[in-house]
Amino acid sequence: MLRGTISYMTPTAKILSEKALPAFSTRWLLALPKLGVVLLLAALLALLWLLHLNEIEEERATLIKDVLWLEQNLRFHLDSDEEQLQQFAADMSNLATQKKTFRLRASHLVKNTPEIDQLMWLNPERKVIDALPSMTPPDAEIEAFGPPVTEKAFDTARRLGKQVYSEPFFLEKNRSFIETATPIFHEGHFIGMLVAVYPLDTMLANLVPWWFTEKYKVEIIDDNDILYATKTHVQGQSSQTYEIPFDPPGYGLKLRIGSYKSNDNPLQKLLTIAIIALAAGVFWSLWVVRDLMQKRSRAEEALRAEHAFRTAMEDSLTVGMRARDLKGRVIYVNPAFCKITGFSSQELVGSTPPMPYWAPEQIDESYAMHQAVLAGQAPVDGFEMTFMRKNGERFNALVYEAKLIDGNGVHTGWMASVLDVTERKRAEELARQQQEQLQFTSRLVTMGEMASTLAHELNQPLAAIASYNTGCLNLLERPDCTPQDIRPALEKVSIQAQRAGKIIRRVHDFVRKSEPKRAPCQLAEVVDDCLGFVESDARKRHVRIECAMPEMPPIPADRLMLEQVLLNLIRNAMEAMGNTPEIHRTLRIMIKLEDAELRVSVADQGCGIAPEIRDKLFTAFFTTKPEGMGVGLSICRSIIEFHRGRLWAEDNPNSATGTGTIFAFTLPLETA
Repeated sequence: MLRGTISYMTPTAKILSEKALPAFSTRWLLALPKLGVVLLLAALLALLWLLHLNEIEEERATLIKDVLWLEQNLRFHLDSDEEQLQQFAADMSNLATQKKTFRLRASHLVKNTPEIDQLMWLNPERKVIDALPSMTPPDAEIEAFGPPVTEKAFDTARRLGKQVYSEPFFLEKNRSFIETATPIFHEGHFIGMLVAVYPLDTMLANLVPWWFTEKYKVEIIDDNDILYATKTHVQGQSSQTYEIPFDPPGYGLKLRIGSYKSNDNPLQKLLTIAIIALAAGVFWSLWVVRDLMQKRSRAEEALRAEHAFRTAMEDSLTVGMRARDLKGRVIYVNPAFCKITGFSSQELVGSTPPMPYWAPEQIDESYAMHQAVLAGQAPVDGFEMTFMRKNGERFNALVYEAKLIDGNGVHTGWMASVLDVTERKRAEELARQQQEQLQFTSRLVTMGEMASTLAHELNQPLAAIASYNTGCLNLLERPDCTPQDIRPALEKVSIQAQRAGKIIRRVHDFVRKSEPKRAPCQLAEVVDDCLGFVESDARKRHVRIECAMPEMPPIPADRLMLEQVLLNLIRNAMEAMGNTPEIHRTLRIMIKLEDAELRVSVADQGCGIAPEIRDKLFTAFFTTKPEGMGVGLSICRSIIEFHRGRLWAEDNPNSATGTGTIFAFTLPLETA
């Protein structure tokens, strides 16, 4: 909806000004608050930055503390495993119970120490005697202890006589392992080796608690940053990392712990936003003050420019503008409104109903619309009224009403834009009359083209009437003639006369000139009349007409207009099948009852419509016929749109010749 604002000023507006401060002092007065705000903002931002640094240091201290705890936890478990393996090796020194002892102690150790993946018992030649858990037979040779790094650990443990860790190595699926080799001695002689296999990923999975991985990412790396195992439940990039040697097993292995940035403190964010917003607000306030001080010195010039601009704008408008307050009193009119009505602004401003430009014969209607506007019930799309000029001349005005809003956003009245549409309505009426004349001319042209066919149709009943009349005269000359002999001939004469009269009535109804009028009519009767017109032409062209009409209610339509549309479409379809073989010259008229409308289609099996001319079919004066006028389909579309329907053309998919066209239109099933 259009909203308007309006202000009032006298031609000699006076601006009172106080003594202005010197420009230098004004700049300093504005600069000092800005400088103070900048310093305050810098101090607050520095404080926030220091708090951020302090938070980072606290996070790092917490990280180091947690890393040391994790390192102690891993060392505690590995030391415990070392003690158990050493005790296990000592128990294996009894030769008589070695096998039973290995099976019993190994199954218990593997079950209660999840970080150990496998325990193996090797002889002095590094051949596997037994292993748990393993599906490999005890006498088979296991290649898991084959890498050179483990061979080195085996020899070192044998030579030193104590438990030794192997260097880390990779096996299947890129999993990394370390092994511990614990020598077994009997009476000072080396009799075998007890080997424990540690997958590094399993070690992290079982020895690093879940809550630790909710905050940190744990990785086992070496001096070359080769990753052996990792565990975390957090995604993203680490904000801080801390590394510590992983000893045992040593060999340059490190534990690298990465912490993830915790969720920012919402209060800190809110404080930062508040500080920035406060500083922006202060700067904005200072800017407004500066702007007001500058505007104060240019107030008179601005008012003069505004007045000149408003005057030029009002003088250039051709649309009449009228403002009324909430009580309906006219408070403003522009020159265009004065020109339209012939009254001056002095005569109109301040007037109350009845207005000087209201037509006396429509005073009640004008007052009712006036009350509707004040109640806020004016049509959004505008409304038409008959106004009266000062000289008494009436004219049609199109009025759009909208709320009048002042500078404070308060509804103070109503603003109307007024257009003189008298000439436009005359042009529309002239166009409508021309369209009706064109439709009537089209019907006459159609009837002229069918004149010879209709003459032939009339000739048959007239010839039959003459023949029966001659027969009756001949019978009357016979002395034995009775009335019963003449009755059959006279009845046939009556039938032929009715047939001729029906043909003449159809022609008369079709060519008579009348105003368009929508009234309830049966579409089936309209189709029957059209078929009566084209029946003889169809026989002449050897065209079969098939028609499917379901039960349907009456529709609001102009009967003659619908006959004109159907007749035009049927004749076009028959002409389109001029080169079609006679066996395929079938024209189908189908009527379907859909949700809220009727769909009527006329389908032919003719030459079809080329894609490049389909968009021009309904253009006025466009035709593909050498002697055509090019207005038939244009008039048909206008008639269907007058009935609030649609008309279009499409290809005929059911044509036996592979070509053909369907012209279809819809008619709404609404009450007249």
